[in-house]
Parts: sequence; structure tokens; C-alpha cells
Amino acid sequence: MQPPTPSPGTINIPAVDTPDTPAPTSPAHRSRAGGLLLLALLLIALATAGALGWRQWQALQAQERARSQQQRDALDARIDSLRQAQRAQSQRLQQAEATNRVLRDELLGLGQRAAAIEDSVSRLADADRHGALALRLDQVELLLSIGQQRLQLDGDLDGARRALALAAPLLAAVDDPTWLNLKQTLAQEQAALAALGPDPRTTAESLLERLVADIPLEQVAITDAKPSQAAPWYARLLDRIVRVQPTASAGLRDRADREAALAALQLEAALARTAIARRDDAGLRQALVRIDGWLQRLLAGSPQLAQRQRLAARLRATTLHPAAPLSGSTLAQLRAQRDS
Repeated sequence: MQPPTPSPGTINIPAVDTPDTPAPTSPAHRSRAGGLLLLALLLIALATAGALGWRQWQALQAQERARSQQQRDALDARIDSLRQAQRAQSQRLQQAEATNRVLRDELLGLGQRAAAIEDSVSRLADADRHGALALRLDQVELLLSIGQQRLQLDGDLDGARRALALAAPLLAAVDDPTWLNLKQTLAQEQAALAALGPDPRTTAESLLERLVADIPLEQVAITDAKPSQAAPWYARLLDRIVRVQPTASAGLRDRADREAALAALQLEAALARTAIARRDDAGLRQALVRIDGWLQRLLAGSPQLAQRQRLAARLRATTLHPAAPLSGSTLAQLRAQRDS
């Protein structure tokens, strides 16, 4: 197909290719972008304000906690001081109670002494009182000397207690207030002797009698019983051939041997009684060692052996010499007061 031919008088201008130019932005698009920018700025401002507010709130909370901790510390310190004051007050109350108790006892003692003094003053007009007083004091000194000698030479607690018990009413009959301290000393010595309990020698003799009493003359052995007819034949045969007995009781199966062992045991018991009577602790322990050896032979295989050994241990631990720390204190005070 041929191109059209231009008409006469028409100028043909060739077409020139020009690049595409952007279309102008519309107002609606620009408004949407601005709104998003404002929204972003608003969110940033809100986040910044929230962060600042959070930090401020945390600071306030830290200050509040610090203030609360200071208040708790101050309250704890106050409570500790109050507890210390309460303990100090309770200690002072206890000390005051102890002081009041001591003062009460002293007042009671003063009242008793005052009553005794009044009773003594009422009898001062007696002209015969001096000779009777000297005689009574001699009797008291004699009894106190007897009691001290019995306690020192033989350890006789019962004799010393009886002597002081006889001297107490004689001294109580003395109405002179000069001897009031001597009466109190005698009462303390009597209380100390009473606190010692029974005489150790009596206790030791009782334990020794229980130790050597009721020793069987026949040997205790369960193997002496004959097997019954229902026992196996080899058991009956072994019983005729083999005889079992404790090793410690070897040589004491015959009656004569056991009688000799019992006689030896009684001899050792007699030696132990002699040691108890002499208050010989070493001799008693040596005799107990020999008695224990005979008991182990005579009571071998018997359940009584452990019981007898316990009795021997108790007897071995007994002290035959009684400890009397206040012995002779009344006698020494009486002599010193009479000499002065």
C-alpha cells in the first residue's frame, strides 16, 4: 500500500519521538502521604513520652522502696533496743527478787536471833546459871569429842550422828546468846552428816553377802541331761562318749572339787569382810578380784554370773571412808570460844 501523497501547498513535518513525561501528582495522593507522616511522628512522640514516663515511675518506685527500707531498718533498730531494754529490765527484776529473798531470809534469821536473845535476857537474873552453864558446856564438849573420834578413827557415821544428836539438846538448853553461833554450827554439822546417807561399810557388807550367797553345790550345765529315747541313735551314742562342759569350770565337776572351791570362795569372802571392817579399800579390791575368779569357775555357763559380776562392780566402786568436810567444826568453835 502506497503512502498518501501530499497535496500541493501542504508542508509535511516529520514526527519526532519524545520521552514520556510523568503525569502530575494528584492532591489525594499527597494528602495520604502527609497523614502517614503525621501518624509516624505521633507514634514516635507517644513512645518517647511513654519511655520518659516509665523511667520517672521507676525512679519514684526506687525512692519509695528506699524510703520503706529505711523505715523498716529504723523500726527494727527500735524493736532491738526495746528488746534489750526489756532483757535488762527482767535481769534487774530477777536481781531485785534475789535481793528481796536474801533480805527476807536475813530478817527471819534476825527475828529468830532476837527471840533467842529475849529469851536469854529474861533469865539473866538467875544466880546459879554460871555453874550450870559450865557443866552443860563440858558435857557438850565431851559428846562432840566422842563423835569426832569415832568418825576419825573408825569412820563410824552412825556413832558420830548419835553423839551430835545427844549434844544438840544440851546446847539448845544454853540460854546465853553468846553461844547462838555455836548452835547454828552444830545444826549445819548435823545436816552435813545426815546428807552422807548410810554408812558405806553397811552398804558394802550387804553387797558382799548378796555376792557370795546361794552358790549352787551342783554344777550348772545343760549338757548333763540325758537324751530321751526318741533322740537319734547317734545322739545317744555321742552322749555316752563325749561330755561337754564350760572351759572355766574345768576340774570342778566332782562334788568334792566344788566343795573345795566353795570353801575357798567363803575364805575370800571372809577376807573381804575383814577389809570392810578395817575400811581397807585396797584389801577389799584384791579380795574381790579373787572372788570374781572363783565365781567365774563356779558359775560358768549360768545366767547368775553376769548378775554377780555387776554386784562385784558396785562393791568395787564403793568407798569405805566417808567424806565429812564439816566434821569437828562445832568442837573447834566451842573450844576457841571457851578459850577466848
